[in-house]
Amino acid sequence: MTRQRQLIYGIVTAAPEHRTAEEIYDLARAQMPSLARGTVYRNLGLLVQEGLIRKLEMPDAPARYDREPRSHPHLICQRCGRVEDLAASEQLLASIRAELPVPITGYDLKLYHICPACRGGGKDGIA
Repeated sequence: MTRQRQLIYGIVTAAPEHRTAEEIYDLARAQMPSLARGTVYRNLGLLVQEGLIRKLEMPDAPARYDREPRSHPHLICQRCGRVEDLAASEQLLASIRAELPVPITGYDLKLYHICPACRGGGKDGIA
């Protein structure tokens, strides 16, 4: 693995946040000023292809990168875009598997909400 790829992989895996490519680029460039934006994007793609990280496509927002490559659900704030991992309910997954006539090889489950920071104490969860 090249030094650049190691740096990018380390940034993705070092924190629980699901960062965008631009955020990863900014953090990597702070440590390696000569790093090109294209190098970051290319290496993120390679890390995803190699199954070391996961790319989360986001509606109307830049993709995020997840340090956990295995399928698992995410909770996404509709206001600020914060993405959090959720522990998969084995009971829910077993129920879905039982209903399908084919094996599940992976999934991308995104649940949307308004996070506590964005709620601001509104009665219905919306400030």
